[in-house]
Amino acid sequence: MIAVTGATGTVGGLVARLLAGTHPLRLLVRRPQRAGELGLPGEAVAADFDDPASLTGALTGVHALFMVTANPLQPAHDPNLLSAARRSGVGHIVKLSALAVADEQADDLITRWQRHNEALLRASGVPWTILRPRSFMSNSLAWAPSIRTRGVVQAPVGTSRNACIAPQDIAEVAVRALTGAAGEGMTYPLTGPQALSAAEQSAVLAEVLDRPVRFVDMTLDQAYQAWSARYPEPIAQALLYSARRQQEGAKQLTDPTLEKLLDRPALTYRDWARRHRHHFT
Repeated sequence: MIAVTGATGTVGGLVARLLAGTHPLRLLVRRPQRAGELGLPGEAVAADFDDPASLTGALTGVHALFMVTANPLQPAHDPNLLSAARRSGVGHIVKLSALAVADEQADDLITRWQRHNEALLRASGVPWTILRPRSFMSNSLAWAPSIRTRGVVQAPVGTSRNACIAPQDIAEVAVRALTGAAGEGMTYPLTGPQALSAAEQSAVLAEVLDRPVRFVDMTLDQAYQAWSARYPEPIAQALLYSARRQQEGAKQLTDPTLEKLLDRPALTYRDWARRHRHHFT
């Protein structure tokens, strides 16, 4: 039995679909009906990161757990999930973290939270594997409305590069780890095959869509105002810090680990854009 948290999100949903039909699958979700609405495979059970009892029950009989938490303003979520995993006898945890954890100069709220959670997992006594991806290529789906209506992409630090990765590649590595084909006690840095700027991504989208896509660079002040309107202040500050790190070149290095794990090249941004062209048209 393999359990997946974050199944209604980007990577968790892909992991669930890749596991479909190969292993008994349990999805830990707040609202099981949501999993049904998304057409996700497996048994959806109600589980709340704020309710340790619900987690223990949901993890009973589970051998391997794909662990995704998403809210740095709720620091109890990882400890609650790890405690439940220990009580339920989970044999292996594969955690989705972030590559910024390896950057000694990165000290924003989100990175500190992930760094702390990794330490909790290592000290938990449960065998573990940690995945540290760079930013998701799918983040550019946020541009879809403005591309559809105006043919415009607007983003901050638009000429600085990020070695972003296709979520499909992360999910395939996760499945290998969950099924024993990638090593326990390993931490895997995961990047795409090349570092691209938002302006360069816009040019790729224009080619794939066969229509003009104009890139408009935002200042960090403009980006911060947009983030502040959407997120709590500590998150907006963390995003601003992260953008500055990218501007300084901290996110442009690529890593060969993924290609070695999957025995194939990592998907390019053009590969990802072709697969998701329908979102932009």
